[in-house]
Amino acid sequence: MTEHRQLPTHAPESLHHLRRIGEHNAEPLQRAATALVECLDGDGLVFTAGAGHSLAGVMESFYRAGGLAAVRPLYHPELLPLHGAVASTDTERRSGLAEQTLAEAGFRGGKDLLVVFSNSGINPYPVELATTATAFGSTVVAITSPEASVDAPRRAEGVLAQHADIVLDTLVPGGDTSYPVDAPVTAPLSSLGNVFLWNLVLAEVHRVATETGVTLPWWRSSNTVGGDEANSDNLEHYAHRIPGLL
Repeated sequence: MTEHRQLPTHAPESLHHLRRIGEHNAEPLQRAATALVECLDGDGLVFTAGAGHSLAGVMESFYRAGGLAAVRPLYHPELLPLHGAVASTDTERRSGLAEQTLAEAGFRGGKDLLVVFSNSGINPYPVELATTATAFGSTVVAITSPEASVDAPRRAEGVLAQHADIVLDTLVPGGDTSYPVDAPVTAPLSSLGNVFLWNLVLAEVHRVATETGVTLPWWRSSNTVGGDEANSDNLEHYAHRIPGLL
């Protein structure tokens, strides 16, 4: 006989939040997917960027089973808390780093697309990533929470959501915490929302590509039979443009 166990106290609320994200973003998800398919059909790259814990979204987008091979992650060691937690916060607030990082990564402008993960989107790094890419003529997709930016301090010219062509809203409240509901101090939602939205983007990309007859470069798991062989063409095509692959 199957034993039915109750979900942990906060699980229903978290699941409800994910459902809200999916429903709220139905239209921008279609727009984001269409933009990605157009980029990939033109042999462009999808650059993904973030700072602090938003780098988890960047990691999820890069070289993983079921992901797109044409993803170029933007990474600067000082932005990762594991290399210095307080220093990573200071780095995200440093003006000029975004333009430098894009230039070093070989961002080509209009042919490429930029996805920026940032919970509040208030700091110079995510904002300047968006404004620089826009100046280059590229589409910018933001995975962020406009609500979280409302009462946050201003450290840049506007916030990320104002400078993006397409906004995927994580619906995360200010402060990022969600439990207890009446006075939240824990259970942050931004990483959960980032990964969930990226998952929805990939599914929608597959749908749009199938409908329009575009063949996309998907990664297979290297831990399955034939996985390495299936990935070899992607490595050959993208390794010289995405240094982190080798």
